Amino acid sequence: MRVHLIAVGTKPPRWVRDGLETYASRLGRGWRLSLHEVAAASGSDGLQAREREGERLLRAIPERAFCVALDERGTARDTEQWARQLERWSHEGGEAAFVIGGADGLGPAVHERADACWSLSPLTLPHMLARVLVAEQVYRAWTLLCGHPYHRS
Repeated sequence: MRVHLIAVGTKPPRWVRDGLETYASRLGRGWRLSLHEVAAASGSDGLQAREREGERLLRAIPERAFCVALDERGTARDTEQWARQLERWSHEGGEAAFVIGGADGLGPAVHERADACWSLSPLTLPHMLARVLVAEQVYRAWTLLCGHPYHRS
């Protein structure tokens, strides 16, 4: 299973890099988590920024990947639902992309490309923290599917 985390912003703080590396390195054989960063739009109003960032995000999404737009208004999913969905995708092509927008969110073109729109929380989260949350949930889903003791419900 190949999981792509595609996010706006190219200079994450060390704790974000460390968190991503920690969870990505723990994934077992056949699973891979990779980060694809795109530059934030500078000097634009919110709408223009979303559109420009959206174009960059769309170019980074692998063509065959099942695409999930992460948005606070999306559908809430618990960890077991994440695990079941990742398991399905692993059998249906084995590639998924989770997309995190910039400060102004995701543009309409990204939502149109997305196969699903999920929420990590009803809270507004810092975009860098959302990266670590996605990495941890991918790892937790893998442990659940493998019967590893990390996940306890």
